[in-house]
Amino acid sequence: MNLLDRLIHPDERVAIFIDGANLYSAAKGLTFDIDYRKLLEEFKQHGRLVRAYYYTALVEDQDFSPIRPLVDWLDYNGYTLVTKPAKEYTDANGRRRFKGDMDVELTVDLLQAASFIDHAFLFSGDGDFRAAIEAVQRKGVRVSVVSTIKSNPPMASDDIRRAADNFVDLTELANLIGRPPRERNEQRHDYSDEEER
Repeated sequence: MNLLDRLIHPDERVAIFIDGANLYSAAKGLTFDIDYRKLLEEFKQHGRLVRAYYYTALVEDQDFSPIRPLVDWLDYNGYTLVTKPAKEYTDANGRRRFKGDMDVELTVDLLQAASFIDHAFLFSGDGDFRAAIEAVQRKGVRVSVVSTIKSNPPMASDDIRRAADNFVDLTELANLIGRPPRERNEQRHDYSDEEER
């Protein structure tokens, strides 16, 4: 019996909400990559998977975005993609950076899904989701948060861990949904919303 067997009742309607940049940073901090095919298959084996959402900001004006192949693959392979253009800014060292906060989009979808799901899995450690978690819990939805406190720095805020019905450290799912990291050059994201945690 694996962890998801214990967390998900076979009759539960389940939805997955993935904060793309946050999950990427958590997995990178633990030195493994997420195998999104395995993730989807694992959840399909437990409960009744209604929807798997993936949220990310995209850099529009670049000839090639490192995240574009992943986004295209997810879009064709069972995920509901929610994207918006990333905003450009210059960091303290004068480097060009991109930021894309998807909190509002994820929160709206989570609240709307509360009427047709029993259990939400939120792949994010962002404490800003606490109010959204509490709102869907009041509608009778259980919320399991997947992130990590074993990275340095920890990716899961204390607020989100307290609000969740279950907190699952990403390390506990590594053997189910992980794979060894590819070359870091291929996996690099040119945007980050970590500052907003």
